[in-house]
Amino acid sequence: MGSETCLKTPAGEFELHRYPARRRELLRAWDAADEYLLNELTEKNLPQQQTLIVNDGFGALAVALHALSPVSWSDSWLAHKGMRKNLERNALDSDGVSILPSTEPPDESPALVLIKVPKSLALLEDQLIRLNPLLTENSRVIVAGMVKTMPSSLWKMLEKIIGPTQTSLAKKKARLIEVIVDPRLPIPENPYPVRWGLEGTAFEIINDANVFSRERLDLGTRLLLEHLPRTEGSQEIIDLGCGNGVLGLMAAQNNPQARLHFVDESYMAIASARANFQQLDVTLQRARFHLGNGLANFDKNSGDLILCNPPFHQSHAIGDTLALSMFEQSANVLRQDGELWVVGNRHLDYHVKLKHWFRSVKVVASNKKFVILKLNIPCG
Repeated sequence: MGSETCLKTPAGEFELHRYPARRRELLRAWDAADEYLLNELTEKNLPQQQTLIVNDGFGALAVALHALSPVSWSDSWLAHKGMRKNLERNALDSDGVSILPSTEPPDESPALVLIKVPKSLALLEDQLIRLNPLLTENSRVIVAGMVKTMPSSLWKMLEKIIGPTQTSLAKKKARLIEVIVDPRLPIPENPYPVRWGLEGTAFEIINDANVFSRERLDLGTRLLLEHLPRTEGSQEIIDLGCGNGVLGLMAAQNNPQARLHFVDESYMAIASARANFQQLDVTLQRARFHLGNGLANFDKNSGDLILCNPPFHQSHAIGDTLALSMFEQSANVLRQDGELWVVGNRHLDYHVKLKHWFRSVKVVASNKKFVILKLNIPCG
């Protein structure tokens, strides 16, 4: 194992990879906060049963703590898939770790809760509120993260929802927070999902805690909605990286005969898209919801129109890895006369990268910050 794939812990050494895999991967599947936390668990001899792991990136914690048969609670299908693959890679029973989607609360009181700070503090707030009634004064709660991902509001949130905090010294730019459960604290009212009216329509857009553009229509989606392509007939339209599904929702309203596919790796995004589409089609007969690795499970030449406002990060890592994977998958899934419409920040230069898979790249509209690209005639 190379140094970038070998995690050394008190419980042993483990080979870990990010998911989905990419050639010449430059990022590790764990960070210094994972290492700090695993070392701390050994030194403090913390509880060895009923362990809940929250927001485990690619399974570093679940793999190292496999012997505890933990529950992994996350909003990321990709994270759970990566965890499964890393368990198998290390000859560990993948069924030894229970997977719990973010849309479902834990069903028992955990003795030990290990939380990695997610990119969205709204997600963490939702998780803490749902954890509150399950915790007892004997529960141990430890939050781990890189210092740069831990704003001062994090401590205020923990103290308001769970109890007093004790903070460790920073090591390798990572920090741990132990939260002392205060059973006297009231259970706060959960503000999620958030709802807001979509201007110019009768739709109330429902957004779970970890959904992009949670509180208002984001500017990129707004621009694409203004230039949404008109389609007719029984087309297969895909909202790729759907988030709350507003692009697919409006495409469906514009074409009553089309069938919509909503695709995302976030459990909360799929739940939000489903709830929003029910406002148009209560039976969901015209829609399919796909939780997974983009279009990996779609048939070749099965899509007529793909709408995409791609993500520019995976967890805390900023980059175009997921976006480029979506573009490559789109080229495989589109029919010969199909189209991919992409909206993105101008500085990302998607028009240059997309030429690797598409012969035709046209600018439909742009402003100072965003550009809409129309692509067709896949290469190869």
